[in-house]
Amino acid sequence: MKPSVVTGIGLAAVMAASIGTAHARDQIRIVGSSTVFPFSSYVAEELGATTKWPTPVIESTGSGGGAKLFCDSNDMDSPDITNASRRMKPSEFERCQENGVTDITEAKIGSDGIAFAQSNENDPINLTREQIAMALLDKVPVDGKLVDNPYKKWSDIDSSLPDREIRLYGAPTTSGTRDAFDEMVLEAVTEEMEEYGNEAYSNIRKDGVYIDSGENDNLIVQKLTKDTEAFGYFGYSFLEENSDKLNGASIDGVEPEPEAISSGEYPIARSLWFYIKNSHADEVPAMADYVELFMSDKMISDLGYLKGIGLITLPQAELEEWQERVANRAKLEISDLK
Repeated sequence: MKPSVVTGIGLAAVMAASIGTAHARDQIRIVGSSTVFPFSSYVAEELGATTKWPTPVIESTGSGGGAKLFCDSNDMDSPDITNASRRMKPSEFERCQENGVTDITEAKIGSDGIAFAQSNENDPINLTREQIAMALLDKVPVDGKLVDNPYKKWSDIDSSLPDREIRLYGAPTTSGTRDAFDEMVLEAVTEEMEEYGNEAYSNIRKDGVYIDSGENDNLIVQKLTKDTEAFGYFGYSFLEENSDKLNGASIDGVEPEPEAISSGEYPIARSLWFYIKNSHADEVPAMADYVELFMSDKMISDLGYLKGIGLITLPQAELEEWQERVANRAKLEISDLK
């Protein structure tokens, strides 16, 4: 039984058209990260297949879009859970509080690398974060001054790089993957450069080089198989699932492999999360079984099913700590996010 995926009219419309908001419901409603989506979907499918509960409805909205839907309302027509490929922002937490969503539990499920990938028709490549930043930023240093980005080809940046046009399929601003990419690549590079005043800078050029590809990472995979000179970025699990079509660039000399991502050696690695709206627990009793299943050794331990589809698992001690926090429904505080 496959998880329900809502497209077109969106989850909010489905919610509004469903049973009255004052009544309990069996079906869990989940929004959020496209990176966490495959893992959440696996758990949802397992819940639907092995329990009395229907398979949850899941919408891939991006981390930012999911947080907005989750925090907009405490009503029963709002999402019960939101997935995130970066930690909830303090501003999102405050929005939740303002709208009556005051009892939230945070769940960390593992980690993930952001793969910078290309078609297998190309030879494997090593790129530095600085080279990627110089390819994408709207302003770059030339002769000590910031100028409009003049680079058209990768070889314009460094003669050792391919003589290919710079073209990148990437995530929109609502995406946690985009947030992480900007922070760990663009901002990490620019805050070390005097030309940017040693301040983080992440304004991406708007001349068609960066192609916003929405929240569907599978769409980027499809684009790269056809546009073989382009690059794209997405969660490591999508690279692993499509290794017959794509290869991932080494970043700063480190290949995107599970051990390097888990250890933090791979420089574009981040944590994966979901957030639980505890106020819905009584009216949506399936939530308890879903959360317990997601946090179980069966799913997220080193021997769990989700490792097989690309999740980078937590060290054992950290895993047990998060399992306990979630089991006790530890209440998220803004101090946790700072």
